[in-house]
Amino acid sequence: MAKFTPDATLDGMLAVIATATRVDVCSTQPTTYTQATTTYTLGNYTLTAGAGNGDWTVANGDTSGRKLTLGAQTGNNASANGTASHLAFSVGTTLLHVTTVTSESTNSGSPLDISAVDVAEISDVA
Repeated sequence: MAKFTPDATLDGMLAVIATATRVDVCSTQPTTYTQATTTYTLGNYTLTAGAGNGDWTVANGDTSGRKLTLGAQTGNNASANGTASHLAFSVGTTLLHVTTVTSESTNSGSPLDISAVDVAEISDVA
């Protein structure tokens, strides 16, 4: 039996993550909003929610399906010393998604930049 999921459906799933209005750079993988925004955060950025609004882009996946990309974030400073390993996305007090990033040292008060990153990718149904 053949299976098919239209791009609009995949985009809808990614759109939920793109409602995030905050991204925290974390020193380890958080599993709760408090861990993401208080316990493990090394700094954060305020995001504009919604794909196509400046911070978020939904496009074809690298191999199939669809992906969600966060645009580069610059201009904020780190709030703590540590090694960044995860990005945590939230809206209100809800943690929406966590992804890994290449480890990078941070120093409190020094620039904390986030390069454009593919946050999530959903493959086409096989």
